[in-house]
Amino acid sequence: MTKYIFVTGGVTSSLGKGILCASLAKLLQARGFSVTIQKFDPYLNVDPGTLNPYEHGECYVTDDGAETDLDLGHYERYLNTPTSQANNVTTGRIYQTVIEQERAGAFLGKTVQVIPHITDEIKRRMLLLGQSGQYDIVLTELGGTVGDIESLPYVESVRQLRWELGKEHSLTIHLTLIPYLNAAKELKTKPTQHSVKELLSLGVQPDILACRTEHPLSIEIRRKLAQFCNVETSSVIEMIDAETIYDVPLLLHKERLDSVVISKLHLKDTKEPNLTSWKNFLGKLKNPLHEVKIGLIGKYNELPDAYKSIYESFVHAGAVNECKVRVQPIHAEALEGSYKDVSKALAGLNGILVAPGFGERGIDGKLSAIRYARENNVPFFGICLGMQVACVEFARNVLQLNGAASTEVNPDTSHPVIDMMAEQKNITQKGGTMRLGAYDCILKKKSIALEAYKNTQISERHRHRWEFNNKYLADFEKAGMIATGTNPNTNLVEIFEIPELKWFVGVQFHPELKSTVENPHPLFVAFVKAAMEQ
Repeated sequence: MTKYIFVTGGVTSSLGKGILCASLAKLLQARGFSVTIQKFDPYLNVDPGTLNPYEHGECYVTDDGAETDLDLGHYERYLNTPTSQANNVTTGRIYQTVIEQERAGAFLGKTVQVIPHITDEIKRRMLLLGQSGQYDIVLTELGGTVGDIESLPYVESVRQLRWELGKEHSLTIHLTLIPYLNAAKELKTKPTQHSVKELLSLGVQPDILACRTEHPLSIEIRRKLAQFCNVETSSVIEMIDAETIYDVPLLLHKERLDSVVISKLHLKDTKEPNLTSWKNFLGKLKNPLHEVKIGLIGKYNELPDAYKSIYESFVHAGAVNECKVRVQPIHAEALEGSYKDVSKALAGLNGILVAPGFGERGIDGKLSAIRYARENNVPFFGICLGMQVACVEFARNVLQLNGAASTEVNPDTSHPVIDMMAEQKNITQKGGTMRLGAYDCILKKKSIALEAYKNTQISERHRHRWEFNNKYLADFEKAGMIATGTNPNTNLVEIFEIPELKWFVGVQFHPELKSTVENPHPLFVAFVKAAMEQ
């Protein structure tokens, strides 16, 4: 029977439940178990697709086209296995399903209530992945903080499931904070005691405490927490601040978290975790032989989580190249001055990446950055909107098509080199209606892309409405910007390159969404290598 692990958070948000889940799952996977992780988010949006990145960080897209929470990115990067729509559920989706059932008469006239109807739907979805027969263990991360009103139905659902599944088939881990008072030079356990008390008042007894802390936990602190929170001392797990998030699996293994979980779930411990490749990755990450500086041109730079997968892709690609990649965030709007000022701001960079995004804000700055990269032969990588803006820049400054633009920015442009896909033009509903998920792409011979992928057919994830307008393709290729990747079914351009430059690549898809510790994305690896040679 599949075992279930529920992870709750207390005291404060942003303690790292996603990293805890991914790290524990990695340890269990390294022991030979088949593991997956799902995230339940308490907000009323049906999915994060319509959320501003400032609100909730990046929107992570899966192969099946689900727009999901960025924590699913952590799950994939650690486990090296794809997630799907089933791995991310929101309160909005739960209520939408129940209300649609009520409208269809599925409840036979009964009064529809939070208990049992909402909690039954939550429980059904919590068990869905386990019932597929593919997994030995399913970890469920509950978003939000214990005590939040919006989290109550989820905690109640966990209480019911713990009773239904039995203690030998499920356990609860409570992630909490042990703050350090600098004036008193003491770690304080009271916030955790109150958080567990709140959880107990809702009928859930945590089996394991994972304690975020800036300082090591003494045996006295561990015993105190164990005594007042009704857990065994061995179940008080230290989660001390780490140099990198990729240290966390090893630190948790040192704390014997995986052993405690295996014991409590009565699992047959097949073997010690095989973490050789993980340790090799960390060794290269922490002992680089080279260093490069990459300018990340975006418009959400105030919140690094808006570009989380891009930052992590550089970590993976840097380790492969034994290179420290220093990513310098540069706000696109800061590059909207004179071209001379732009050149000064970008001087000294070994590479320039123009990030994805939507809307017209910051477009002029991105155009200037791309022009600088092209004219100065600086390695350039454009992702999604970054590729589209590179096409606009080429059209204006090389093809001399005055006023060339994307119809997203200027619907009345005389040269729509980027235009909305025909099937998108009559869509009025925003959520879940873009070109989403994995699509195939055929690569041309003698291209940077083929050299990186080592394969003529690839599959990459998309999230966009606008595409390159193929009416202009012949003019672009004649002037030196070549479409080296196209979709085999629609002939839409997926990759552009300028072969006469060292490394100039724009992609319509999101390569950062498929980079993992074990399989760094080939385009990021090649981009970092090109930056090292700059």
